[in-house]
Amino acid sequence: MLNEIDLSRADLNLLVLFEAVIEEGHVGRAADRLNISPSAVSHGLQRLRRMLNDPLFVRTPKGVVATARALELAPPVADILARVRSVVATAEPFDPAGSSRRFTLGAPDGVSAVFLSPLLSLMAKAAPRVAISIRQLLPEQGESAPARAWRGAFAELESRAMDIAVMPADDIPARFHCVTLYEEDFVIAMRAGHPFAEAPTLERYVGMRHLVVSLAGDPHGFVDTALEQHGLRRRMALTVPNFMFALAIAGESDMLVAVPRRFAALYAARFGLVTADAPLALPRFRLNAVAPHAAMMDAGLGWLFGMLVEACGGSGG
Repeated sequence: MLNEIDLSRADLNLLVLFEAVIEEGHVGRAADRLNISPSAVSHGLQRLRRMLNDPLFVRTPKGVVATARALELAPPVADILARVRSVVATAEPFDPAGSSRRFTLGAPDGVSAVFLSPLLSLMAKAAPRVAISIRQLLPEQGESAPARAWRGAFAELESRAMDIAVMPADDIPARFHCVTLYEEDFVIAMRAGHPFAEAPTLERYVGMRHLVVSLAGDPHGFVDTALEQHGLRRRMALTVPNFMFALAIAGESDMLVAVPRRFAALYAARFGLVTADAPLALPRFRLNAVAPHAAMMDAGLGWLFGMLVEACGGSGG
């Protein structure tokens, strides 16, 4: 068994110092940023070098240059410090107007593209210094049960790699808090003047060329499941990794693509697309904002849930 590292010997402030030096590229500027003396920075770097067994920074006439090992360590150190800052921030009273927290939201791009613009407008007024990071979410390929299809998202929520996930799933495990933002269905998008728009029948639909959104390139989607119930198959010509890319391709081809209705209403015209109702019954989805119950003790997270509900024009019920 590997020996566990004694973290009591490690000083978190040294990671803060490391971050400052690698971002500033200069001991003096890092000292000014941290409000300490240059000699204190140099002393801290010596401790870091011993702890990490690497020179980390090489002095030059213009400052310092990071070693290959330091550049390798920079991303995980930044991630560690971001998580620590998030934990500390959640322990303090949350004041949106004065907060500079960063929240991470995960959602399929056809969903984040719907709520992001109104959310940013609300935040610009209520919380001008709060920042948002968006992560692309898509379900696990080949999984039909929501708890398994979105298991990656649930794992990231519980590890706090994400603060909130917005996903089209109803079967949310009991350990998660869930708020419905809005309901969604799908329409068929195509370039303006496409012959399918003149007579959008099921027979003509299956005879057309199609593209589907799939992060892993799997050409079988929920539309195909619905078609199979009628004993039909469509001609799959292309898969793309997100909905916005799908609109761009559809606008310059004869391929049809099923996209979320709200998303299409906002963006289809920008790509020269028109839409039609699907010629067969397709599922409706509830878009739910999800976070672990334990995380909801964070007042900032509760505030963000409220902002999401308002941005989507819903009641959160």
